[in-house]
Amino acid sequence: MELIRHENGTEITDFGEINLPLTLDCGQAFRWEKTESDTFRGIAFGRETELKITENGILFIGSSEDDINEIWTDYFDLTTDHKSILDRITQDPYIKTSYEKYGTIRILNQEPWETLCSFIISSCNNIPRIKGIIGRLCEGFGEKTKNGYSFPSAEVLATKSEEELLFLRAGYRVPFILDAARKVASGETDLNKLRLMDEDEARKELMKIKGVGKKVADCTLLFSLGFKNVYPIDRHIDRATKQFYPEGLPECFSPNKGLAQQYIFCRMLDSK
Repeated sequence: MELIRHENGTEITDFGEINLPLTLDCGQAFRWEKTESDTFRGIAFGRETELKITENGILFIGSSEDDINEIWTDYFDLTTDHKSILDRITQDPYIKTSYEKYGTIRILNQEPWETLCSFIISSCNNIPRIKGIIGRLCEGFGEKTKNGYSFPSAEVLATKSEEELLFLRAGYRVPFILDAARKVASGETDLNKLRLMDEDEARKELMKIKGVGKKVADCTLLFSLGFKNVYPIDRHIDRATKQFYPEGLPECFSPNKGLAQQYIFCRMLDSK
């Protein structure tokens, strides 16, 4: 991986492949938007950046080398050898066909609180509505950035009442958001300590939060806490798994079932 400083930002090259549009818009994260100039603008860990695909990599507009080293390299998992992972999971014919169609999808390493809260909001919801609720949440309680708002901390939301969150139009999810915020802010749920637990133990801790079932817990584990072998199941993935893997997931998916799941999820979206 090489960093090249430009007048308007920092370019990362020599990190392998990534299908950037699909990685940002395949249901992992909800805060990236495509601009009229075909860039992607987003905010993570309180830092805002704008991404442009270049001939040799990705240009992070407005981002310093410190931003790249402290946030974006890990966020996009740019130091992982994806070729060896893909060589393994594409032993399965269905995933091989998906990879040939979509290229390299990467699992994002997001901020755990934002991921937990976002997937609580995502429950029984569609992506445009999820993005709308999260947008109102950030504008209402986040800190202003150049082009948007940061994701509000658990500590900020923990002080709010259900009435103060009615403008989100999040329905029955509001008390779940508040319960999660209060448990995280108080330390009752220590998201960073979950990284040190085994998968089952970490999942059980997350499911102590109101409204957090297995799917929300698994998405939090996969997309923010480094549990790459977690396989989140919603109704689409459940149907596909039963159809294509009636005898169980193939051995070649381990230890990266989560990435295989993303390729299956994208195929399901295309088939709608």
